[in-house]
Amino acid sequence: MKTEYIYAVNGRVWADDRGCWLFSESLYDEKRAVEIYDISLDEFRSVRLIILPESILPVNDQVNLRLLLSACEEAEYVLLSRAAEVLTWDKDHNFCPRCGNQLSHHQQDLAKQCDHCGLVQYPRLSPCIITLVTRGEYCLLAHGVRFPEPRYSTLAGFIEAGESAEDALVREVREEVGIDVCNIRYFRSQSWPFPHSFMLGYFADYAGGEITPDPAEIVDAQWFHYTELGSAPIPPAFTIARKLIDQFISDCQR
Repeated sequence: MKTEYIYAVNGRVWADDRGCWLFSESLYDEKRAVEIYDISLDEFRSVRLIILPESILPVNDQVNLRLLLSACEEAEYVLLSRAAEVLTWDKDHNFCPRCGNQLSHHQQDLAKQCDHCGLVQYPRLSPCIITLVTRGEYCLLAHGVRFPEPRYSTLAGFIEAGESAEDALVREVREEVGIDVCNIRYFRSQSWPFPHSFMLGYFADYAGGEITPDPAEIVDAQWFHYTELGSAPIPPAFTIARKLIDQFISDCQR
């Protein structure tokens, strides 16, 4: 079985001048690598993430992760997301949070361990909910403060300690737009490497209340009829937000 390689420098995936980021043969002497991780997802495909010093790979050839993800097929999206999240974890977890000593590679797992106190650190995942609230043939989309362009998307937020995903969904919707929801239905999940989120997607029905955007989070929130969504500024096709919207449109057209 051939090994495939993903290269990274300065915390970002590297691509050649054609935009290729996954290579079927090693381009560099692995002895020069800062770190090497086996990020294979199963026994049928061998993939290594090679983190190289900045002096080897030109910084200008680093590519925008969102652009790469938008051009990927589903299987490649999963692999690229995994590589990006491992990169973030490797960069941000160099010392033991318990005793402060240097972390080293775990001998078997994709993890780091503290040789002083024995603590093992695995790549971090931050679970989130993302939901499309619907009311008949209408769905609720919001323009978040983090988006400079007028993009309308689904509501999302992190799951807090002790919460179920469903409890977090109810809380986030109420906090962000002031309404209540019911009939929560799981849709699908998606790894979201910005920087290490794991999105749990749901549909929820409107149960009551007036839209009252939280100005710290939301610029504007509106009900959109499903026939308006084709021309609305909504998320790109590779996102779980868009997959929720597309499923809603499909359901309404039946």
